Amino acid sequence: MNLLDALGAVLDPPGLLTGAADLAPYLDDPITRARGEAVAVARPASTEAVAAVMAAAAAHGAHVTARGGGTGFVGGAVPGPGQPAIVLSLERMRRIRAVDAVGATMIAEAGVALAAAREAADAAGLQLPIVHGGAGSATIGGTVATNAGGLNVVKYGMARQHVLGLEVVLADGRIWHGLRALRKDNAGYDLKQLFIGTEGTLGIVTAAALALAPRPLARATALAAVASPEEALTLFGLLRRRLGDLVAACELIPRSALELHFARRPEARDPFATPHGYMVLLEVESPAEALDLEPLAEAALAQALEADIAVDVIVARSERERAELWALREGLAEAQATDPRVLKSDTAVPVAQTAAFVAEASRAVEALMPGAVPVPFGHIGDGNIHFNVLAPAAMATEDFLAHKARLAASIAEVSVALGGSIAAEHGIGRDKRDLLATVRGGVEHDLAAALKQALDPAGRLNPGKVV
Repeated sequence: MNLLDALGAVLDPPGLLTGAADLAPYLDDPITRARGEAVAVARPASTEAVAAVMAAAAAHGAHVTARGGGTGFVGGAVPGPGQPAIVLSLERMRRIRAVDAVGATMIAEAGVALAAAREAADAAGLQLPIVHGGAGSATIGGTVATNAGGLNVVKYGMARQHVLGLEVVLADGRIWHGLRALRKDNAGYDLKQLFIGTEGTLGIVTAAALALAPRPLARATALAAVASPEEALTLFGLLRRRLGDLVAACELIPRSALELHFARRPEARDPFATPHGYMVLLEVESPAEALDLEPLAEAALAQALEADIAVDVIVARSERERAELWALREGLAEAQATDPRVLKSDTAVPVAQTAAFVAEASRAVEALMPGAVPVPFGHIGDGNIHFNVLAPAAMATEDFLAHKARLAASIAEVSVALGGSIAAEHGIGRDKRDLLATVRGGVEHDLAAALKQALDPAGRLNPGKVV
């Protein structure tokens, strides 16, 4: 029995795709434009079927790349080199198995969209506090496998902080039943950590037990204009000192990013009468409905104005105004997402180094590509500034594309020199694998290689990624 026959024997007809037109949507990454090849797409509808697929792949020496929403930024869900290769799509595993409103937990299968999981939590009077622009396409499996971050990491942390337990299929087809919805569990090694953020290279996440949080019922949102990233960082420090964990988001917005957004959406308007070089979008929230957060936020912002940390402030007075402010933040990200003339970057530094990172990365980019436009935006509250770069106006797109790898490496070098990371929330995938080997060598590399050897000795799980 060949591989396709073996897969057909364990999957129902909708669970196996082999035609070229059917395979095509599963073989690329629209952001990186990476593309791979596969002999089949397996679409199991249960954990047992995933296990059967993995056992068949093991018996035939096939490589397996798991795929969630397929909208990563580093080519992590694109099948790597080597034949035969199978794409394992979890899209049919869309069941939310349980929601415990008292214990504030949820058990969701890997194919559940992040947005659907958040809606289920909301219906129970709770929230799954993982928020980012890809929530409609991102899945729970992909979110766990990449340790996704988002807009409110400063308050709630990365995906890792919300995972209580996992159900995982190993490379040989065995199932680890680790779906323990426990807030406290010190019984031996915390094995779930082996599979969070490892991008399907050590096992296939089929379901997750997730910790939920109280739903925010009081909120205040504001936009502050500042002169530079230094003032933005100072403003964040002031907000944290005055408001503590009420601060849920703090986003840096540069003028260069707004201009890209305005060019794409001519109907969009500048929020301030006078253009400013940088702005900070901030949001504070609490589950205590009786807590009036607007006066607290306004008092902190008034102090920032008096101290010349901020030069102007807008406070949202309605949900419509709040949505308009957030539309600016989401719009500037969307404007850059698929533009081939924009280098997308994802690094992190210690929060105190964010302003230094923007300055030094700007100098590095100018030295390498004079006339390129830095577009540093994003999560200043957690050190994850997306230092994107717009090609010089006179440079041909093909020339820019030829230099993107070196540009990305130069930005990563600045981050590492400041004590940071080359990947903050998008992962390593295929794009940063070689770079990772240069910055995480020695004992750290040996430990990672030992884990890979122990859990996937044949190297069949998502080859060419991470390690």
